[in-house]
Amino acid sequence: MITESSWKSGLFSSAKDNWATPQDVFDELNQEYKFDVDVCADENNAKCEKYYTVEDDGLSMKWEGVCWMNPPYGRVIYDWMKKAYESSLAGAVVVCLVPSRTDTKWWHEYCMKGDIRFIKGRLKFGGSTNSAPFPSALVIFK
Repeated sequence: MITESSWKSGLFSSAKDNWATPQDVFDELNQEYKFDVDVCADENNAKCEKYYTVEDDGLSMKWEGVCWMNPPYGRVIYDWMKKAYESSLAGAVVVCLVPSRTDTKWWHEYCMKGDIRFIKGRLKFGGSTNSAPFPSALVIFK
């Protein structure tokens, strides 16, 4: 049942745009890719030893090596996907965990240029007991 408090907390709305990566999802992908840097993190949710925070302004940094990205899911996701794609053209590998919003401009302009893996079911972000209200996908730029 959707409660008013869960709606207001952002779980069932676009009020929240920073969804912490489920550790098991990251661990499985890290075995495959061996990430060098988490390009969009904070000190509480970083998945790599090297990471960029809001203060570092990850969008202005040079992304090199193998990058993990779980961007903010709001309107700025366009900028993050553009940066991920452009960084791949310069030699980086960028693995992106994003909402599967196949009807959006950012999806068609960038995701369609990468390898897409749709995730079965709904993820539980940040240790939440509830699943996300949206499907997720991995987009890999290499």
